[in-house]
Amino acid sequence: MDLRSRSKTVPESNSCVVVIDDDPGFCQSLGRLLRAAGLNHRLFASTAEFLGSELPDGPTCLVLDVRLPGQSGLDFQRDLAAASVRLPIVFITAYGDIPMTVQAMKGGAIEFLTKPFRDQDLLDAVNVGLAHDRGRRETEDALSALRTRFEVLTPRERAILVQVAEGRLNKQIAYEMGITETTVKVHRSNMMRKIKAASVAELCRMVDKLKLLPEKSDAPS
Repeated sequence: MDLRSRSKTVPESNSCVVVIDDDPGFCQSLGRLLRAAGLNHRLFASTAEFLGSELPDGPTCLVLDVRLPGQSGLDFQRDLAAASVRLPIVFITAYGDIPMTVQAMKGGAIEFLTKPFRDQDLLDAVNVGLAHDRGRRETEDALSALRTRFEVLTPRERAILVQVAEGRLNKQIAYEMGITETTVKVHRSNMMRKIKAASVAELCRMVDKLKLLPEKSDAPS
């Protein structure tokens, strides 16, 4: 993604930029910049101090110094990934080199900025990070709601859902399940209403998100 797009800051009451840097003066300077841009922020001097706090409950972007007392920023990035904590990271450092940059970006960093950097470059990177995290949270929330709707279905409705997604007609489903076609239609209607699918195409997308069908293996050549 091109950070030079100069994305605008869109303040959100629950979004937060977390800064971890052991230079108090620099940390406070970043805090003033973020405040002026209308961004909520929290400042920490080390990863340990951050881990000892409560994680923000909204879209979050982590501004992380590479060289920190104790655990380095790159090591912390690996630990977060191992713990399945997916926070967008903007790395900052006064001692960057190409291998360090490559390692950070391969680990999924949004940007790697070398001090001194332009204020706008940091704000652009932070906005991209917040947008990424916002999208991830919205996707996870939507999937959670979909799972909840699926769990409300009866066993028979779930079985019919899968067969509809596999492309079977009502009469084929009736034959497979040993019930009448009319009964299939009733269960199918109830299933579509409960899971909130307006069409078979939408139902198939839901089934794909829930991974209810086995993945098709490539046919041998």
